[in-house]
Amino acid sequence: MGLITLLLIAVGLCMDTLAISISCGMCMRRERWRFGLKVASVFGLCQALMPVLGWLAGTGLKSLISAVDHWIAFGLLALIGGKMIYESFVLTEKTINPRKTKVLFVLALATSIDALAVGLSLALLDVAILLPAIVIGGVTFVVAFTGVFIGHKAGTAVEKQAEVLGGLILICIGLKILFEHLGIL
Repeated sequence: MGLITLLLIAVGLCMDTLAISISCGMCMRRERWRFGLKVASVFGLCQALMPVLGWLAGTGLKSLISAVDHWIAFGLLALIGGKMIYESFVLTEKTINPRKTKVLFVLALATSIDALAVGLSLALLDVAILLPAIVIGGVTFVVAFTGVFIGHKAGTAVEKQAEVLGGLILICIGLKILFEHLGIL
């Protein structure tokens, strides 16, 4: 898997993290640097660990589903991307306190379930997991840290667009994987 594709996957995966970190930033009055580092660390760690867990599960299943692995990878990425786009249009009231570490971990786990599915897809495609996990975690760290500051300055104006962009990126990567395995690309 090329570095550009890997970076696009990482960016796609962390768009929901961007939306949440923007929301977290909206709650901040001071201590933005320290809080930004806390948010980025929690989200980056979860986004790095979840693909590893998915990859471990996928390596155990590979022999059973290797004939259709590209369809599964496409399906998972398209489902995740579609879910992100759908959720960007669903209005939900957010009444959580992101300053609590427990709340941050729950949010990070909820947003990194997608990374678990990507890890499963990477296992099915015979992609080693170390570099993708590091890139996904690192990109998420940077995006979450930046999101706290965007949220502090811009508010909710960019949340929806981030979710839609992330969803579209994941769907396009799923199509690329499918087309490569079908010999179209």
